[in-house]
Amino acid sequence: MSYIEFHDVVKRFGDNTVLDHISFGIEKGDLVTLLGPSGCGKSTLLRCLSGLEQVSEGRIMLDGADITEVPASKRNIGMVFQQYSLFPNMTVERNIAFGLKMQKVAQDVIDRKVREAIDMVELTGKEKAYPANLSGGQQQRAALARSIVTEPAVLLLDEPLSAIDAKLRKSLQARIREIQQELGLTTIFVTHDQDEAMVMSDVIQLFHAGRIEQAGSPVEVYTKPVSEFAASFIGSYNQLSRDEFQTMTGADVPAGHVVAVRPETIGITPDAPTPADAAGCHVVHGTVVGSTPRGNVLRYTVRVGAVTLRVDALFRSFHMFDPGQDVYLSIPKHDCLNIPEGALRSAA
Repeated sequence: MSYIEFHDVVKRFGDNTVLDHISFGIEKGDLVTLLGPSGCGKSTLLRCLSGLEQVSEGRIMLDGADITEVPASKRNIGMVFQQYSLFPNMTVERNIAFGLKMQKVAQDVIDRKVREAIDMVELTGKEKAYPANLSGGQQQRAALARSIVTEPAVLLLDEPLSAIDAKLRKSLQARIREIQQELGLTTIFVTHDQDEAMVMSDVIQLFHAGRIEQAGSPVEVYTKPVSEFAASFIGSYNQLSRDEFQTMTGADVPAGHVVAVRPETIGITPDAPTPADAAGCHVVHGTVVGSTPRGNVLRYTVRVGAVTLRVDALFRSFHMFDPGQDVYLSIPKHDCLNIPEGALRSAA
C-alpha cells in the first residue's frame, strides 16, 4: 500500500470533467511532480488532496486512512501556492509561527521550531522583516518555512517558483529538494516546466486533458515516451510520420506508428561521416535553415527533403553552421523510437 493513494478520482465542474478517473500511488518520502500544460487538471488534483475541493467520484487515501470526506483543517497537509499568501501585517517569524499558534503549541517549542525553520530556508537576519520588505525569493522561502514548521504529513507545492527569475529559480529548486530530502517529507510539486520536473522529481506524473498520460522516473519519462503527446511535451522530440521517416531513411516503420527522435541524439557534420562513424546510424543529407541559442546548446533547424528536423549541438563558436549550408545528419538507430500513432495511455 502506498502512502498516498488516488482511487478512480473524478472531478467535475458542471459539465466539464477536469479529472477523469485518476488512479496512482505515492510512496512515503518521495517528491512526485504533476507535470502538464495549463488546464490539464494537475492543480485541481492537488486541491482535492488538500481538501480545498471535493471529488465528484473516487477515494483518496493517506497513510491507510480514507480522507475523501475529511475537512481540509484535519488533513495535516501543508501547501505553498504560486501566490505566497503571507500575512502582510506579520513579520517573517510571526508568519512562520502562525500555524503552530493555531495548534496551541507551547511558546518555547514554537520559538525553537521557528528558529530551526528560518535556518533551514536561509532567512536568518530577516526574522523581523515584513513581507513587503522581502524579495520574491525570500517570500517564497518564508512561505515554505511556514508550511514545513508544522511537520505536515504531506507538503503540496503549486507552481511556487513560476514568478521568480530564472537564476534564483534554479537555486530555490535545489534548496527545496535538499530540504525535502533532509526531512524525508512526502511532497507533491505542480509545474508546467519540464526542466523543473526533471531536476526536482523522484517520479513524474505527466497529465494531459484530465488523465495521466505517462508515469515514471525523470529518465524513464524523458527517454521512453509512450505517446505523441509525451514525446512533444518532454524532450522536444522530432516526430515524423511513418511515410516521412521511411522516405528519409529507407528504414521500415510498423504500420500505425510515428517515429520520435530527440534533437540532442542527432550528430551534425559538414562532411559525410566515414563508414566507421556512421555505424549504427541513419545518415541523411540536409540544409541548415537557421539556428537558435539555448544556453550552452545551439538548436539548428535542418531541412531534409520534405522534413524539418531540430538538431541540438554544443555551442562552439569555432564550429558553427550557417543558414543554407549543406550538412550531414547521423541519427542513431537505437534512438529512433516507434510510438503508436495518436496514442493516449493512462498510467497507474
